[in-house]
Formats: sequence, C-alpha cells, structure tokens
Amino acid sequence: MNRIKVFVIDDSAVVRQVLTEIFKQDSHFLFLGSASDPIFAMEKMNNDWPDVIVLDIEMPRMDGLSFLKKIMTERPTPVVICSTLTTEGSETAILAMNLGACDIITKPKIGLKDFLNESTMALTDAVIAAASASMKHLPNPTKTTEFKIQLEKKQELSSLQATEKIIAIGTSTGGTIALEQVLTKLPRDKTPGIVIVQHMPEKFTEAFAKRLDSICEIRVKEAKDGDRVVRGLALIAPGNKHMTLKRSGAQYYVEVMDGPLVNRHKPSVDVLFRSVAKHAGKNARGIIMTGMGDDGALGLLEMKEAGAETIAQNEETSVVFGMPKEAIKRGCVDHILPLGEIYKTIVGFG
Repeated sequence: MNRIKVFVIDDSAVVRQVLTEIFKQDSHFLFLGSASDPIFAMEKMNNDWPDVIVLDIEMPRMDGLSFLKKIMTERPTPVVICSTLTTEGSETAILAMNLGACDIITKPKIGLKDFLNESTMALTDAVIAAASASMKHLPNPTKTTEFKIQLEKKQELSSLQATEKIIAIGTSTGGTIALEQVLTKLPRDKTPGIVIVQHMPEKFTEAFAKRLDSICEIRVKEAKDGDRVVRGLALIAPGNKHMTLKRSGAQYYVEVMDGPLVNRHKPSVDVLFRSVAKHAGKNARGIIMTGMGDDGALGLLEMKEAGAETIAQNEETSVVFGMPKEAIKRGCVDHILPLGEIYKTIVGFG
C-alpha cells in the first residue's frame, strides 16, 4: 500500500504535537513533518513534497489563505484546512474552499488536545479523501466569479408558487465548487424546488448558502425546520443536522433534526434521499456528485425504485469519484453526466 505523505502547517505547538501522533500511528500515512508557518514549511517540503497538506488559517508571516492561493497557482496540492474558525470566520472557510481546499476540520479554542484526539476519524477520512482528489477540477484561484444578481430581482419566498417536482442533490469533497457551477446556471422561473446535502461542518453552511445566494439567480438558503420547498429556491441542510423532505397535501417542506451519524455523516445524503423517495417518488430527480465514500448510494437506489430519475456526475469531472462510483456500482443511476451538463437535467423539470 502506498502511504499518503502528509505535512502539517500550524503555529500551535499543541496541534503539531497531536497531529504528528495521529498520522504517525496510522499506517495509511507517511508523516513528513510540520512547520509553524508556510515560509518554514516551503523550505522543508521542497525536499519531499507531500500528497496532502493540513493547513491552519491564522499564522504569522503568511496566513493560510495567502499560502493556499500561492500553492494552488504554483504547485496544486490537496489541502485540508484545520483551523479554529468561528461562525464569524465561516466566510473565510468558504473562501478557502473556493481557492481549492478539499475539506475543513474545525477545532475549538479550548480543549484542543482532547478535541483533536476525539476527531481523529474525521481528520484522517478528510486527508484520505483529499489524497484521491483530482486537482485539475479545482478552481483557478486567480479568477473570481463575475456572475452577480441584483437582490431586488430576487422573488420573495411568499410569492413563489408551490411545486410538485423536487430535485435532491448530494455531494461531499469538491461539492462546494460543483454546486456553484450547477446552481449559478439555473433560471429562477424554470427551476423546481431543490434540497441539498453538502457534507460541511456546523456553522459553515449558512455562509456557504449566503455566498451562493449572492451569485445565483435562484434563491439559496440554509434550511430551517419547517421551510417550504418551492420553485426557484434551493435549501441546503445545516452542518451537524439531518434534513428530510416531508409533504403536507400539495406542499413540500423540510424537517431539520438532530440524530446519530449515518454513513459517518450528519447531514447524510442517504437520510435526505430516502425521505425524497418516500414523499416525492416519481416527482423527484436525484443527483449525486463528487465526494468520498458511499453516502447517498442506497438512498438513490430507493429513489430509483420509487420511480425517480437518477443522475451521477462522471469520473472525469469529479474531484473525488467515490459517491458517484458507489451509486453507479449499485445500479441505481439512470444517467452519468459531466458536471457541465447536470444543470440541464434540472431546468424545466416539472
């Protein structure tokens, strides 16, 4: 087995110590070393370049975002952000994802050592997923999205019509980029209600949804319990909460709830897809996109068995071809499409 070469960049000696122990004890990894800031890191990494970099954001001499932009321009390398970002700093995390970071692991400002030890599985899973990421599908950090919609053009939710058609989307690693590429192409008057699970930490989904809302013609928001699912609106499941689709008469709405991890995730794509199969059946389309693991595959199968049309992103355009691959293997996918074609399956459905 080829071990994954990992390098840690963090100004906290405690974090470096704990992460060193985690990666050295796991046979999946070859720990190359650590540094307190990106400048020291570059000197060390030039001798043996890592497969994955675990990166803090707030550091002396060069901050993590500046380093991330530099590395993605000069030598694209999978990066997992591990930082004490708060709710206020969630926009920074979203920016990091848009610059090319594969995943985000949050750490608290107190109880750090215990937290990191308890979060070993989440961290190692994130690094393994990052190691399999296709860097050619990450964004060009020198470009910014120019597509803007004036807020006054957005329809109020109360004026939107109910729809009997539903789009359900599940994604993980690479999904923030993939979702942006799909949702920014959707016209508000021809887009059915959309429910989305994107594997993302708690507190970050709200900032992610707000950013998408600012660049999309459709409305995008973090889901709240009881939100109606209506035409021209995409609801994103909150981090650390499951989201299910419910129906009352002709109206769809979402239920947001706590609960155990499903397929090691909360929110889980399977939880959403199964509820869509139950309450929307053939009036739904299921879309599974880039991500590690198999979350969503069984739920997509239930959607297909209930009469829904199902779509998977192809390997060539996926950052990580894990979730789509597992769904395809289970025979629950009707169409395998490149990322650039997926929006066409949404526009005008219903």
